[in-house]
Amino acid sequence: MSTVITYPIPAYQNLPIEAQYYKPSRFVISAITLGENTVVTTSEDHNFVVGNLCRLLIPNGYGSVQLSGKTGMVISVPTQNSVILDLTSIYANLFISASLPQQPQIIAIGDYNSGAINANGRMNTSTDIPGSFINISPN
Repeated sequence: MSTVITYPIPAYQNLPIEAQYYKPSRFVISAITLGENTVVTTSEDHNFVVGNLCRLLIPNGYGSVQLSGKTGMVISVPTQNSVILDLTSIYANLFISASLPQQPQIIAIGDYNSGAINANGRMNTSTDIPGSFINISPN
């Protein structure tokens, strides 16, 4: 006879996380503009917001490998398919558009909890903190 775990959540009720039900997500990079701040253009519309902390993953063959594994905070969202990161990329090689098996990606890895601040400290004034991961599951 097996024991059913009832606290805190039974294993059979703790369903696996499915990435498509959370935003922000992972997106393929189609272009990178180098500079004091780095502009990353994605191949499709993204769901990043100001305050997201993102990591760039750039395989060999796409140039800009100096930026691979680097993190930066989203400081602006100029278009639906681009973000500006507070990541200096002046000395990186130019990004090369290629079609290799591994795709360059920008991935949300967290946020700088940017809730409202007042004399009493950080105050969460809504149901989610701007830049946090939000469950958009249909369940």
